[in-house]
Amino acid sequence: MDIVNYLILGLVEGLTEFLPVSSTGHMILTAWLLQMQNTEFLKSFEIAIQMGAILSVVILYFRRLIQGPAIYMRLLVAFLPTATIGFVMYKLIKDLFHPAIVAINLILGGLILLLLHRDIEAKQPDYAELEVMPLKNAFMIGLIQCLAMIPGVSRAGATIIGAVYNGCDKKMATEFSFLLAIPTMLAATAYDMLKNAHAFTSQEYGYLAIGFVAAFVSAWLAVKVFIELVVRYGFAGFGWYRIVVGTLVLLAIGLGAPLTH
Repeated sequence: MDIVNYLILGLVEGLTEFLPVSSTGHMILTAWLLQMQNTEFLKSFEIAIQMGAILSVVILYFRRLIQGPAIYMRLLVAFLPTATIGFVMYKLIKDLFHPAIVAINLILGGLILLLLHRDIEAKQPDYAELEVMPLKNAFMIGLIQCLAMIPGVSRAGATIIGAVYNGCDKKMATEFSFLLAIPTMLAATAYDMLKNAHAFTSQEYGYLAIGFVAAFVSAWLAVKVFIELVVRYGFAGFGWYRIVVGTLVLLAIGLGAPLTH
């Protein structure tokens, strides 16, 4: 049964990593619904398997990544705020892996998407390519990404909205969000593994492998679909989805659903 649970978590991660709905939040809620023990391994699992989803982006955007150093500089500048704050606040961030925190932030994020979606649609880009994005704009996007360390705040949603308000059109913003996930999640996974991997059992390493593969496959399928959805329909639907899910979770908690297992 544990294998099935970790497989489900991997699929959830891959399907939601690049949607503005919070993949970590969805994994926390899924583990809660599956009545999985909220162990340190589970918290590390929810961080580490995101690399499966990120690998799908590396492969899908490989040609984009080898085009030249200009995009690397912008990704590095955007990554630095997250790296700094994530290192300093690592322990506090992991202590926030809680269903109620996820639910509240899903609702708040949904309201923000609904409030901003028309303005986002009307925004005109300030430049035609990511390679000419001013470095200060990239840094601002990185600062906004830091909000996504809080479970329930979507990294994809934060960075896409941040990029739109820093001169990108929706497609460029989505692409930059995907690419920025590579150094961000690589660093988060590497740091967590350095801190905790020594305590994992061989069985737990097997669960990591299952989750990694499931996240890779489901993310591969989700990435292109998401770009098409965002370009064609915008963010309002995701906003309503977040509000509904967050409200249902808070209702379940209010009716006595256990917060931990």
